[in-house]
Amino acid sequence: MVGGGRTPDAPSIATTPASEVLRRLELAVTRRLDGLLQGDHRGLTPGHGTEQGEVRGYQPGDDVRRIDWNVTARLRETHVRDTVADRELETWVLVDTSASLAFGSARAEKRDLALAAVAAVGFLTLRTGNRIGAVTTDGAGTHVTVPARGGRVHGQALLRQVLGAFGQPRPGAADLGPAMRRLGGLARRRGLVVVVSDFLDPGEWTAPLRSLAMRHDVLGIEIVDPLEVELPDAGSVHLVDPETGAELEVRTDPALRARYADAARSQRADIARRLRTAGADHLQLRTDRDWLLDLARFVSHRRDRVDALSRAAAHGHDATTSARLHGASR
Repeated sequence: MVGGGRTPDAPSIATTPASEVLRRLELAVTRRLDGLLQGDHRGLTPGHGTEQGEVRGYQPGDDVRRIDWNVTARLRETHVRDTVADRELETWVLVDTSASLAFGSARAEKRDLALAAVAAVGFLTLRTGNRIGAVTTDGAGTHVTVPARGGRVHGQALLRQVLGAFGQPRPGAADLGPAMRRLGGLARRRGLVVVVSDFLDPGEWTAPLRSLAMRHDVLGIEIVDPLEVELPDAGSVHLVDPETGAELEVRTDPALRARYADAARSQRADIARRLRTAGADHLQLRTDRDWLLDLARFVSHRRDRVDALSRAAAHGHDATTSARLHGASR
């Protein structure tokens, strides 16, 4: 599915010049994922187009929802109307740049991985002539908008804007709800909305995300570090909350580690449930894993699921379709 060899880590925002960060990200995405997200699909989330295309004879396996009943009744043979794939996709990315992402204990910091996710969405959207825009939100509730445009120059400018926001994290927790509502007012054309965050915001963001999902294909990319899932046996450790500056000295004994792991599992399950309830797809990227491989697997699995659902719908409607066709031919 993707090329072999060791996956390049997401370049460090803290220690690598901005131009080098963007160059390495573009090379990583285009070399390993070139062609994976192209074809008759809307970016990361495949689906049929919306523009009406040619009429042709029905073939077994065709989606019965695309039967053109007027043509079928007139010609007395079953015909379906193809749709033209959406070639000009408008993608919007909401990026959480709060201080909680300026942390990492593995191959990269969370903000490095978040920027890599934005780069993957951006490069693969723009390569097919589509447009992309972005909204960043930080811990102070500041929202910065990059209008949706096409072209490689625009893509580089968008990434530089996101990179700059990550490079200067401000105290405070992200408030995703208002940022999602702001994005909803900007994304007027049906398209793809990607939310890149660790989703640690305990506020109400499920409802505004559901509103986005009613009009757009929505993907939530959750950024996770292994230390947020499980504490190591490290004796006494000094912890600092990057969003509030609060400090805590703890002893990582077995009982504490067990309680921490249980709380982390509950937290991640709640995030997954809220994304699912809102109608969004969910992709988790971890700082200790191959992020490009996880992205490729997500796209492949989702396409397989969509194809399977389409086939199931066609088989499930066979009896109903036959009855309607019989009536139309009389």
